[in-house]
Amino acid sequence: MSSDLTKIQDSLLPAALAAAARSPFYRTRRDGVPANRAELAGYPLTTKADLRDAYPFGMLAVDRSRLATYHESSGTTGTPTASYYTKGDWADLIERYARVRVGIEPADTFMVRTPYALMLTGHVAHAAALARGATVVPADNRSLATPYSKVVKLMHDLEVTLTWSLPTDTLLWAAAASRAGLRGFPALRAMLVAGEPLSPARRDRISEIWKVPVVQEYGSSETGGLAGECPHGRLHLWADRAIFEVYDPSTGRLTPDGAGELVVTMLVREAMPLLRYHIGDRVRVSYGDCPCGSELPVVRVLGRMSQQAAELEEAVFRLPLAYGVMFWRARRSSRGLHVQIEVPDRYRYAAARDLTAAIEKDALVEAVPPGTLVPVAALTAPAEIMKPRSVFAAGEDWDRALRYY
Repeated sequence: MSSDLTKIQDSLLPAALAAAARSPFYRTRRDGVPANRAELAGYPLTTKADLRDAYPFGMLAVDRSRLATYHESSGTTGTPTASYYTKGDWADLIERYARVRVGIEPADTFMVRTPYALMLTGHVAHAAALARGATVVPADNRSLATPYSKVVKLMHDLEVTLTWSLPTDTLLWAAAASRAGLRGFPALRAMLVAGEPLSPARRDRISEIWKVPVVQEYGSSETGGLAGECPHGRLHLWADRAIFEVYDPSTGRLTPDGAGELVVTMLVREAMPLLRYHIGDRVRVSYGDCPCGSELPVVRVLGRMSQQAAELEEAVFRLPLAYGVMFWRARRSSRGLHVQIEVPDRYRYAAARDLTAAIEKDALVEAVPPGTLVPVAALTAPAEIMKPRSVFAAGEDWDRALRYY
């Protein structure tokens, strides 16, 4: 790591440690709060279990009157964890998100398609886009009002220029656009994605389909953004805002780089300081020259995807674009690996043959018709409006009192 980055981290660390000393969790911990960087290096990890046990405000380091927002994680790996931010924390969250390499401009129409609800992801994108003067389309992916058919209509009719979503969503939009006969999205200039592992092949496929750059971001509800992509497609950790380490669960060792599970100490955080927080995502971190000139470390994020799953996804999306494969699933049983891919009839034999050749020779690869894995109804369903109803006409179904359209 460069001396400049070390100086930045060392200048921010005292305030981060002081904030931790005001947190009930760290203040009452047997090990106390580290006094400096040397003591931090031997400090025990903060785990997701610790955050769950501290629910809801056991990590709080400021008076509740100073809080701006409260959030919870998605809970994909268990009970959700709480996180909270002050107005000052939000200034930093926005600044980190707005570093996105394609820029966010006043001329942009920015569609936010990640959850709002209790999660951070939709709110931070929304706030960053507003701060840069863009027009925001809040198309929350958990809202009944914006099914896939509505999303692609909005993208087309509003001339959306930037989107923020899960990588998988972009493929579902492509299928929904095809079903709706929408083929032209000339205003679109980039798709920003995060929230799940993204293999190089799937990223390339999304870019081929939409004919725009696919720009990856990385972070969590507990931390906000942790990394952003440079023009050369590499994810750089924001080491000017956090100290990053890599944990090897087999040995218990922590190192500044290498392969293992990510550990982060937030350096700019008032409401909820985090010291050596073990996120658990599998990563590979490296320092060295990047063609972009940045001295920030580079991270390759595998999340919680196994190496075999990553290799299988890579093989699926290396199939020719003409085959039209966007959706797949796989499972392993005592009889071996079974993979299904959705393929139009004319390419079913070729796609199954090519994928079989690219993976385990004994795997069963089954090419199934479009609509098998992702039902057509999911791509074409109209928006539903959820409003309480008490009075119904004779021909209306009053069993749909809370969901009527």
